[in-house]
Amino acid sequence: MAEFDVVVIGAGPGGYVAAIRCAQLGMKVVCVDEWKNAQGKTSLGGTCLNVGCIPSKALLESSENYEKISHDFEAHGITVKGAQMDIAKMLARKDKIVSDFTSGIASLFKKNKVIAVQGRGTLLGRDGEVWRVAVAGGEELRAMHVIIATGSTPRVLPQAALDGERIVDNSGALAFTEVPKRLAIIGAGVIGLELGSVWRRLGSEVTILEAAPAFMPAADEQVAKEALRAFNKQGLKIHLGVQIDKVAQSKKEVSIAWKDAQGAAQELLADKLIVAVGRVPNTEGLGVKEAGLILDAAGRIEVDEHCRSTLPNVYAVGDVVRGPMLAHKASEEGVMVAELIAGQAGHCDLNLVPWVMYATPEIAWVGKTEQQLKKEGVAFKAGQFPFMANGRARALGETAGFVKILADASSDRILGVHIIGAMASELIQQAVLAMAFSASSEDLARTIHAHPSLSEVIHEAALAVDKRTIHI
Repeated sequence: MAEFDVVVIGAGPGGYVAAIRCAQLGMKVVCVDEWKNAQGKTSLGGTCLNVGCIPSKALLESSENYEKISHDFEAHGITVKGAQMDIAKMLARKDKIVSDFTSGIASLFKKNKVIAVQGRGTLLGRDGEVWRVAVAGGEELRAMHVIIATGSTPRVLPQAALDGERIVDNSGALAFTEVPKRLAIIGAGVIGLELGSVWRRLGSEVTILEAAPAFMPAADEQVAKEALRAFNKQGLKIHLGVQIDKVAQSKKEVSIAWKDAQGAAQELLADKLIVAVGRVPNTEGLGVKEAGLILDAAGRIEVDEHCRSTLPNVYAVGDVVRGPMLAHKASEEGVMVAELIAGQAGHCDLNLVPWVMYATPEIAWVGKTEQQLKKEGVAFKAGQFPFMANGRARALGETAGFVKILADASSDRILGVHIIGAMASELIQQAVLAMAFSASSEDLARTIHAHPSLSEVIHEAALAVDKRTIHI
């Protein structure tokens, strides 16, 4: 039996970051992970790196470039005839990016003296103050501390059993070898909208069926309305308030029987179906009941604000605990836990986790939405500014959307920032930093922003909070 200071179960964004930070702080660390790539080799990085965040962004970039060269470059005086997309080459590029990063994590483990073990980790119980963790295959690891970072798995839709070929989840949707002529997607969340955007740009007729009556309910309502208009204009057919009755398939197509928001029966025929109805915490095979870990009603491991579970010296981070299922949230929790184990003051503020959707236009936000503030009875003031009035956005040809800032009515402290528009994923970080330091809208308004830059839209939105915009 191997002895360690910390056993980390899971090598996704929460687990591998926690393992590295623990090692940096002088601990002897082992990280257990069962993920294997298509070649059957160990592939660190979890869902995010292997079949999530990174490969999806690679395909988004490829599809955006194809659409620009096919439709948008003419406005710049650039004419290209006969542009074609080589799907095999696009997928090979995506796969290389993934393999480079997974091998990069392996190198970081080696550099920091983190030992990687292939297999599924299971809590066996405690021997005195030492935790015992079994690894599939017979190996047993022992450590004073355990960090659970097992992530999440796609939610199953009973009516649409996955076959990995015609009916797929996010993993299968990243590996289509040809563009489906008709693509159906169940779920209008981040995964459905991003992957729908990829294949729509490459030529698919995309129809998205969403059970919720409202579009993007977690986003600010004004942003959600603007996004829905943009997606509809691009050609995504989005139906809300849908009930899926039955999914059947033949050798040539998938048939989806569904009811619309008014209860009328409908049928949709597609060449491929992506099931993207959310994700669930991954606790299978972890030995939860045997070890005595407590799960909440959603199947997540119960933890306190410092990610301590109900068991001594057992922590859990990322998708397997409360809070948004986002890679950067998992990583910061991993760092916090490592520093707490080392006796330091670890910290992770879940109120300042930025949300991002990498569609076109991009969508990002942090803090409270307008509807949340109204529901909570918080008096606020709002400022908004459109990308259309920004010189850099005009030069880029990316004029859709706006920035909206919500500030406390009395203190002027920023309560939320919502962006739909070009490079929202990058611009939101200015808002996160401002809110981390309890900035007011006036603080942003009095900060010099480079001209011409997209960041000026945030500057003008801050000015708008006090009704003193310059350029509209």
